[in-house]
Amino acid sequence: MAKVNLDEIDNTYYDVLREIGNIGAGNATTALAQLLNMKLDMRVPKVALVEFNKLAESICGEEDIVVGIYLFLEGDINGSMMFMMEETSAHVLVNHLMGREAENQDPFNEMDYSALQEIGNIITGAYLSSLSGLTNLYINASIPYLTVDMAAAILSVPAIEFGKLGDKALLIQTEFGDDIAINGYFILIPDMQSYDVILTSLGL
Repeated sequence: MAKVNLDEIDNTYYDVLREIGNIGAGNATTALAQLLNMKLDMRVPKVALVEFNKLAESICGEEDIVVGIYLFLEGDINGSMMFMMEETSAHVLVNHLMGREAENQDPFNEMDYSALQEIGNIITGAYLSSLSGLTNLYINASIPYLTVDMAAAILSVPAIEFGKLGDKALLIQTEFGDDIAINGYFILIPDMQSYDVILTSLGL
């Protein structure tokens, strides 16, 4: 049985979860900057434990179109992870990668989806690599699944899959960019035993 109760988590545990979010988001931003060959400044991420049924409204409107990269985690940590960004932010990144005008909002084509898949691979891989290095835990990730849909529809997948294990996810919101601000959202959903494993690995 898990020792951590997310409804009664103390400030020490919460500070550790926040630091995990900060380091992971920072490494992901650095990896994205290298992929795009551009300077990206990152604001200090906002980290919160959010109930599944409030995730969509914490990110944007439930009917807003977003791009989601979803993957399963196994090994020392089990659960899932998602990276989400608003459609307008996704266009900015793809346009830069493809050498288009930043303001282009044409519908994504097959090459754009491949680019988004690669961006998702780089961002989530960098995040999980930093988490693994910080905790010295083995984390194996599935092939990321890319989808573009309304926020509520995308978030229904992890809510159904892991709702039985707990009712909260770790939401890390980060803003990065140079001339244009891009909002990205990491959603880490370990099972309850994995929260114990993560915190124990850090000496708590």
